[in-house]
Amino acid sequence: MSPNEWLAIGMIVAFFVFLLIGIPVGISIAATAFFFGYIGFGPMLFNLLPSRIYGVVTNYTFMAIPLFVFMGVMLEKSKLAEELIDVIGHLFGGLSGGMGVAIILVGVLLGAATGIVGATIVTLGLLTLPTLLRRGYPKTLATGMICASGTLGQIIPPSLVLILLAEILGESVGTMFAAAMVPGLTLAAVYIIAILIIAKLYPHLMPPIPIEERKAMGRRQLLVKVITVVGPPVGLVFAVLGSIIGGIAAPTEAAAMGALGALLFVACSGRLTFALLKEVAKATLIISAMVFFILISAQVFGLAFRGLGGEHLVARMFDWVPGGELGAMLFMLLLMFVLGFFLEWIEISYIALPLFLPFFVQMGVDLVWLGILVGLVLQTSFLTPPFGWSLFFLKGVAPKEVTTLDIYKGALPFIGLQFVAVALVFIFPSIATWLPNAIGW
Repeated sequence: MSPNEWLAIGMIVAFFVFLLIGIPVGISIAATAFFFGYIGFGPMLFNLLPSRIYGVVTNYTFMAIPLFVFMGVMLEKSKLAEELIDVIGHLFGGLSGGMGVAIILVGVLLGAATGIVGATIVTLGLLTLPTLLRRGYPKTLATGMICASGTLGQIIPPSLVLILLAEILGESVGTMFAAAMVPGLTLAAVYIIAILIIAKLYPHLMPPIPIEERKAMGRRQLLVKVITVVGPPVGLVFAVLGSIIGGIAAPTEAAAMGALGALLFVACSGRLTFALLKEVAKATLIISAMVFFILISAQVFGLAFRGLGGEHLVARMFDWVPGGELGAMLFMLLLMFVLGFFLEWIEISYIALPLFLPFFVQMGVDLVWLGILVGLVLQTSFLTPPFGWSLFFLKGVAPKEVTTLDIYKGALPFIGLQFVAVALVFIFPSIATWLPNAIGW
């Protein structure tokens, strides 16, 4: 290997070392890239950097990020989840395992409406975990359902993961949203089927809600609640996604309508205050600034890695992997899964995926299909011990009798179910490609 290729390897190793000792992601990416790039080429390597950064901050599609974040934070702060859990819980409460089904469906709706994993899990943990334990659900099963449900927002559009993957892969956001619809719902269906099978085999583990509790809300009242509580967020999500997938609006325009719709929804519910608006604006600013700082830092890293010959190094590495194109894909997905034990999805997206992408472009792999597989695998990073953020979020609000080990054990079966969804999309690519093809994208 050439001296520059050794520097490329050193840059990646240094990046992971910085992360492990607690240096923030954006600083780790930029610092290692500047240091090793300067050693390899001096200042000449970074002559293109200003234009790269300008391209990020003026990217029209990236304007959708703060708008979708605003939409999600506004709906999360409006206590939408509490009402959804109550209504959907009553709809499925008479079914053995019905509370588990309700939790997954709430995860789907909140994932599509807000996409905020931490908020979904904390809310579900506070409102449903004590009730599930009181009704006899095992601690591992109850915590596993909540953690898995909360992560659905990472693959069900409109998802921040999909927006950033679209940029990395060079695909349109609308195409990625369309491609993720069926796989995201497939994963939710896999969860629900597994819960119903367990409930059928072991009904004592997931008893239905007592009939007295269900009768507290009459059918007419329940119907009104479904229309007034479930209807508006579902309608908002369908309007946003439908306008993008149908080609009526660009993702940024649809995101602006989604942000306005969330604002009107909260205002109509009588919960909009200046304090709430200030809190939402502050949270949106912090999240968006973090994402854009990492985006800009990733430009430095990509420039330095390619300049040091990293792409040729990765191409030669894939030559050692048996199985050709499919073997290389499995190797990359497995590597991303392992990285998910220690890193967050955004770090994996902007470091691991760009390293491997030129090889798959050269091989002619369908990048939309590849992106959805990557998105599903990245979702597991929220569930994998010891650093899965979903596990930490739930532990922070779980009752004292629920240990960290209980949460870890509960997550493992759902990680296995995620692999079932990944396998289905891998074996049947049309699950991801059918809808974009059907609408001509």
